[in-house]
Amino acid sequence: MTGMTARPYLAVDLEGAGRHPAAWRLADARVSELFTAGYWADLARSADAAGLDFVALSDSFVPPAADDKAVRGRLDAVAIAARVAPLTGSVGLVPTATVTHTEPFHLSKAIATLDFVSLGRAGWEPSVSRTQAEADLFGRKDAAPASTLWREAADAVEVVVRLWDSWEDDAVIRDRETGRYVDRDKLHYIDFSGEFFSVKGPSITPRSPQAHPPVVVRADEPEALPLVGRWAQVARVAAPDLAAAASARARVREAVAAHGRDPDSVAVLLDVETLLAPSADEAARTLDLLDGWTGHQAATVRVVGTAATAADLVTEAARAVDGITLVPLALPSGMAAIANELVPLLGERRPGATLREKLGLPRPANYFAEEARA
Repeated sequence: MTGMTARPYLAVDLEGAGRHPAAWRLADARVSELFTAGYWADLARSADAAGLDFVALSDSFVPPAADDKAVRGRLDAVAIAARVAPLTGSVGLVPTATVTHTEPFHLSKAIATLDFVSLGRAGWEPSVSRTQAEADLFGRKDAAPASTLWREAADAVEVVVRLWDSWEDDAVIRDRETGRYVDRDKLHYIDFSGEFFSVKGPSITPRSPQAHPPVVVRADEPEALPLVGRWAQVARVAAPDLAAAASARARVREAVAAHGRDPDSVAVLLDVETLLAPSADEAARTLDLLDGWTGHQAATVRVVGTAATAADLVTEAARAVDGITLVPLALPSGMAAIANELVPLLGERRPGATLREKLGLPRPANYFAEEARA
């Protein structure tokens, strides 16, 4: 991607008390605060002060587990991002918002609003809902196979992007003398008709500071690759080792090229689970304690040790992928270790006032304005 610096892209994934299901039992876990604004504000401010490129806020419609040893319940990721946006100044905010049971019109409005609230630091990770238990929460349709879910997701993303473009940049004129607030000629019906949605539009939200907040998509299954190739600016991957991560990056780049886009325009970030401590022995003891309470298999590359060990891994991983999404096994201690110990070892923060600028992406032209000029 353009605008690259020596430091790879760095993000952090924040989820509850951490990725490990037993993390809430640690003495320094703020388990009584998981559903408070202050908890999430502190995590986001820490990431912001450290100069991370963006914070990924996990979410899903999966019902609470029956296991009474697991944290039950979650807050809405888009709402969390909107709450912490005024409290942060540079870090991107990328909430997960699932598309399977959510209307794309509502999603377009919510993410555009986040972009306004954050002054151009919003992103969006569209996700799918796979299980019948999730479908039963809504009662509108049954669970579907991955191929159907990701085709629907691709339709949803296209609707969202078209709605973001349904207002041209200068559609709002605020002409007091004539009393005209908007130029109607610069608002456009999107008239989308696809396999899953028929949406007339236009949006009720003006074009936001970034126009298109970056779309971040998980690229771990082949059914998701067409969506990644067509719409993603960032692809997230999980992999057991760096060789597998490099292969995943190659698949993403092939998918992007197949859709006529520049493969260098899409950053591939590898998830790395982290548990950091002043010594490797202390980190290992903490992990043993967590696993003794509730076992947890690593979902991707994992580093358990010191910040220096993690920095070496990040540097090595930069030869396989474009950046790293750090996934703390325990919070808030994991966020503090990343911000105070790891990030300072990795070089200067990436410049840019908006998330698109941090990713080296230009502000996109308006589809309907370009069509009118063609």
